[in-house]
Amino acid sequence: MNMMLFLLVTILIIGFCIFGTIHILRQIRKQTFFQHNKTARWLITLIPIILIGIGLRFDYVNTFIVLLHIIIIWLIIDALCHLISKIKHQPIKAYWTAILTFILCFGYLSYGYYQAHHVVTTHYSLTTSKAIDKNLRIVQISDSHIGATFHAQGFKKHMQTIQNLHPDLVVVTGDYVDDDTTKKDMLASTKALGQVKSTYGTYFVYGNHDKGYMNYRNFSNQDLVTALKENNIHILNDESVQITRHITVVGRQDAQTTSNRKSAEVLMQSIDPKQYVIMLDHEPTDYTNEANSHPDLVLSGHTHGGQMFPIGITGELSGANDMTYGLKTIKDTTFIINSGISDWAIQFKTGGAKAEIGVIDIKK
Repeated sequence: MNMMLFLLVTILIIGFCIFGTIHILRQIRKQTFFQHNKTARWLITLIPIILIGIGLRFDYVNTFIVLLHIIIIWLIIDALCHLISKIKHQPIKAYWTAILTFILCFGYLSYGYYQAHHVVTTHYSLTTSKAIDKNLRIVQISDSHIGATFHAQGFKKHMQTIQNLHPDLVVVTGDYVDDDTTKKDMLASTKALGQVKSTYGTYFVYGNHDKGYMNYRNFSNQDLVTALKENNIHILNDESVQITRHITVVGRQDAQTTSNRKSAEVLMQSIDPKQYVIMLDHEPTDYTNEANSHPDLVLSGHTHGGQMFPIGITGELSGANDMTYGLKTIKDTTFIINSGISDWAIQFKTGGAKAEIGVIDIKK
């Protein structure tokens, strides 16, 4: 179902981009200058097509993202100009649509590029009445998709940032690697992750991209498992581990890529209710069942904070995600969604989304 929906949305976007591009080129060709200059008319048609072709050849995803924004902003400005000209009974020169579209699109996507590549640290402070041994600092990273916005060297710098935060516990909540991650990057990044020193170690759960969709990358899931284990990173597949006398970490398998994962209720059955339970679940899609099972804290990723407006809104309205970003409390469970330290193939984050490292301080 998810793949069918993805294909349908992709076809609609491609169709919209084709018809939108044709509409814009027709409007430009109608301008007086181009109507009297045959060479210019051909150039104004061929140059955008050539540029789009080059973009599609090297980065088809972000070419469509840029093209989509140009078309939408153009249509909005064009409609506004038409409305203003009707009200004022005075035509607005059509070239203003092109100028304003370029300025707004460049500014908006530049902001989005910065948000996707500039990693910030987001802090949460929680309290508990449970008898934890001492205050606990969790550092969460999610959706690194290594190779998307940074390679191993960039990942290593982010690990130094995490080290400087002095974590008690480091958690990786899925989509650590991607189809386009190279084995060299995976190995070097995993070594850097393993070198982060914390009181209770580093724990990992799978996301929907970690095992790969397309099967063309140059390492297998077993290579990833071996690298994680060799660097003392604990993989939790529907498992729990008691890390102190009073704290237990539960790791769930990914909801999208695992058909027979254990329920939250089953995972919590054998855990003493007096334990402070931290549950790691890549996709925020099971809040009702998780809240009814009473872990104290559930940490997720997957949504990229909505990635680009209006994806976050549609994700919640369609029921694909229970929440897009931030903190929410249901019954006695706190849910936190991390917007990801990186991105999938898209190089922009807009609509409030950002690249982040999460820091959760739990105090007695």
